[in-house]
Amino acid sequence: MINSQGRTLIFTGDGKGKTTAALGMALRAVGHGQRVLILQFIKANASSGELAALKKFPGVELLQMGRGFLVPPEDPRFEKHRRAAEEALKKAVEILEAGGQQLIILDEVCTAIKKNLLTEARVIEAVSHRKGNAVLVLTGRGAGPGLTALADTVTEMRSLKHGLTAGWMAQEGVEF
Repeated sequence: MINSQGRTLIFTGDGKGKTTAALGMALRAVGHGQRVLILQFIKANASSGELAALKKFPGVELLQMGRGFLVPPEDPRFEKHRRAAEEALKKAVEILEAGGQQLIILDEVCTAIKKNLLTEARVIEAVSHRKGNAVLVLTGRGAGPGLTALADTVTEMRSLKHGLTAGWMAQEGVEF
């Protein structure tokens, strides 16, 4: 059965490549002349390679609304991360209600839930505001059962081996 509200895809798991897969979809959508909006819930690196590259593509907007690397919940700065995630979710609702994009990526929204910045119920309610038939992509570790049930396609990236565990530092063009 085809969903008249558009497809919902999730890229989750402990492996590398969740955001990269979503950005690949953005590249494909731009190639078809579609408008794309990417809203990042955790990331805040103004010098990331994807941000620099996407500025060169017409019809793509990337909003970094996170505060960067998360601190533990007991750290007083955690509240700033939680407020930033709440603001990002509010912005996501505005975007979903307005329509106009054919692809909307909520990058690291699953991580925001897993790290207790947002609740799964609030995110499910927020994505119900989608107008039209935009494709919605959610990324991040730990997609919960509610979001998984909502999606028509869920891909779990599983780490078999990762260079960081062998001592490799995050590398420009690979991790950011």
